[in-house]
Amino acid sequence: MQVLNHYQISHKISRLACEILENNLEEKDIYLIGINKNGARLADLIFSELLKISQKRIILVKIRLNPANPLEYLPEIDIAPEVLENKSVIIVDDVANTGRTIFYALKSLMNVIPHKIEVAVLVDRKHKTFPVKVDYVGLTLATTIQDNIKADISSGLDLKVIVE
Repeated sequence: MQVLNHYQISHKISRLACEILENNLEEKDIYLIGINKNGARLADLIFSELLKISQKRIILVKIRLNPANPLEYLPEIDIAPEVLENKSVIIVDDVANTGRTIFYALKSLMNVIPHKIEVAVLVDRKHKTFPVKVDYVGLTLATTIQDNIKADISSGLDLKVIVE
């Protein structure tokens, strides 16, 4: 069952960008850090929206980790973590379910003290088993734990969120 179509997702992304900007008006720089492929793609889409509405310096970064086995290797971040010292950091992922992926992505930031760390997701499922709070949400879905949420944001032409 399709929950969101291309137009609805585009609108949610625009709203996420506005909320991020509104809550970071005092910040000189904003670091958007996308997790893996879909989180990085969502971060890129939010980045594009932020560039349309803001003169702030927005920096796009990626974190890579294995969500199925987060201890397999350390999360890899595209920049030296020290750059994030005293900066505003937004961790971006497509879907937050248990919070495990976001929790382990934060491991790459544990040796610095950013000014603040916030989390943005397209879909939040409310099945948290890890201490993760989502600050910016496109859509909150009440699902069963057995439901699978697929956010297809791989191309700008075919954006959709599906519950399987």
